[in-house]
Amino acid sequence: MVQHEIVWEAADNYQKQTFRNRCHICNDRGLHVLNIPICHVGGNQGRQKYKDVKVDNTYPWQRQHWRTLETAYRTSPFFEYYEDDLVSLFDKKQEFLMDLNLRTIEIVCECLQIQMPTVKTQIYEVSPKNYIDGRSLVNAKKTIAIEQSPYTQVFGDRHGFVENASILDLLFNEGTNTLSYLQSQSLPSLNA
Repeated sequence: MVQHEIVWEAADNYQKQTFRNRCHICNDRGLHVLNIPICHVGGNQGRQKYKDVKVDNTYPWQRQHWRTLETAYRTSPFFEYYEDDLVSLFDKKQEFLMDLNLRTIEIVCECLQIQMPTVKTQIYEVSPKNYIDGRSLVNAKKTIAIEQSPYTQVFGDRHGFVENASILDLLFNEGTNTLSYLQSQSLPSLNA
């Protein structure tokens, strides 16, 4: 978002095992996955649109995720600086996964002091003609080769630099330098 124009895919079918409901953070054991539980449809309903996927709020995942973030990042240089902005994500329940994701991105954009991209697709295109297709980047099973410059991480003394963590890892560790860091990275659009 910092280096390329973004259009949010809002008209495709939801696919399992993507970054749409998970992210990686660094804790004392290394890379840790936070999963947002969703309500699965099945049987006769078949596939559902991403915009229609509901968050399963019957489990206290928000409390668990916030406690995990606190444990992992409380000692980071900028956790306290951003916690008031981010805690609202874990206090208010969202019904739909897409709404939660867009709200999360909006808060991160506010922390970075950048404009939130708002354009969404209206229809699903197999091969988009007006923009570069980056939809495969949400696939959590695909390893994306990014040459990421190391920055100081809370548990770097134990694990070395852990790549491809959530933007929260960068934000809590680099703070006001996060935007400059992102702008300085070599991120070709299809590999970012």
